[in-house]
Amino acid sequence: MAKLGVGTMRILVVDDDHVERKKLERTIRLLGHETLAASNGDEAFTIWRMEGPRIVIAKWIMPVVDGLELCHRIRAAEGSRYTYIMIMTDRDDPEDVVNTLDAGADNYITRPCSQAELKAKLSVGERIVEIESRDTVIFAISKLVESRDYETGFHLERMRHYTRLLAEYLYENNVYRGHINLNFIENIYLTSPLHDIGKVGIPDHILLKTDRLDDQEWEIMKTHTVIGYDTLMAACNHQLKTDYLQMGAEIALSHHEKWDGTGYPHGLAGNEIPLSARVVAIADVYDALVSKRVYKNAYPHEVSRAIIVNSSGKHFDPVIVEAFLACEEEFVRIHQRYGE
Repeated sequence: MAKLGVGTMRILVVDDDHVERKKLERTIRLLGHETLAASNGDEAFTIWRMEGPRIVIAKWIMPVVDGLELCHRIRAAEGSRYTYIMIMTDRDDPEDVVNTLDAGADNYITRPCSQAELKAKLSVGERIVEIESRDTVIFAISKLVESRDYETGFHLERMRHYTRLLAEYLYENNVYRGHINLNFIENIYLTSPLHDIGKVGIPDHILLKTDRLDDQEWEIMKTHTVIGYDTLMAACNHQLKTDYLQMGAEIALSHHEKWDGTGYPHGLAGNEIPLSARVVAIADVYDALVSKRVYKNAYPHEVSRAIIVNSSGKHFDPVIVEAFLACEEEFVRIHQRYGE
C-alpha cells in the first residue's frame, strides 16, 4: 500500500482494448495521478479490493465481467469508503447515461474524450472523495475524552498507528483471513481513538482520581464501555453507511474483555471478543505501560513487552501477541515519534 503524494489519486482504468487503455493511462498520468490497470471487470474487482483506488474508470462492454456489473460489485462491497466510478463507452445515447447511473455509476464518458473533459470529470470525483472527512470528525470527537483526561497526551494518535500496524501485519501475513481486509485496516485506524469515548459519561471525581478506585467507583468506571457503545450505535441510526461506526462501537464496548473470559463488561472469551477489540486491547495496554502517568512511571519497552508476552492466552489473543512481537520495533518508533 504505497503512500501517494499530496493531490495525487490512484485511478483504476478498466478496458479490454490494450491500446485504448494505455492511451487513457498516459493521459491520467499527465494530469498528475497514478494508475492501475485491468482488462475486464473481474480482474478489476480483485485489484480494487487489494489496492483500494478511490476512482475507477471502466469500459461498459467487456468480456467476462462488464463495467456495469463491476459497478454493482463495488457498490455492494465498498462499505463506508466511497469509490467514484465513471463508465466509458463509444456510444452517445441518453438512455445509456440513465442505465449507468442506475447501476450506481457517478459519471459517464463518451469516447473520444479530450484531456480537458477528462480533467474536469476527474476533478468532480476528487472533490467527492475528499469531502469524506470522517477521520477528522471522529478524531475531534475522541479528543473530548482527552480534554477531560489530560494525562492521555498523544495517546490517541499513537493508538491509531499501533492498531493499523497490527492490522496490516495480520493482513499481509494472511492471518484471520476473511476478517481483515483493506476496509478493516482503514476503519480500525479511523475508529480506534474512540475506544474510551464513553469516559465522557464518567464523573470527574472518579475519572480524574489519582488514588486507587474503591469497588463502587470501579464499577462506575467500567460503565464507560457501555456508554461508548450506546453513543456510537445511536449515531449509526443516523448514517447511511455505518461500518466504521459499528466497528468503533464494538471497540468501545469490548476492548477491556480478556481472552480467558475475565474481562468486562460481558466476560467474553476467545473469539467471542470482536477482532477489532482484541487488536485495540494490546495497543491500549502497551501504550499505558510505556507512558508516564500520575500513578506510575513509564516502564521500559522490554518490561512492557514481557508483561504482554506473559499475558498471552490470558488477557490477549495469542495470535495478536505474535503480531505485536513481529512489529515491536515499529511500536517503539511510534511511541518515540508521538511522545508525550
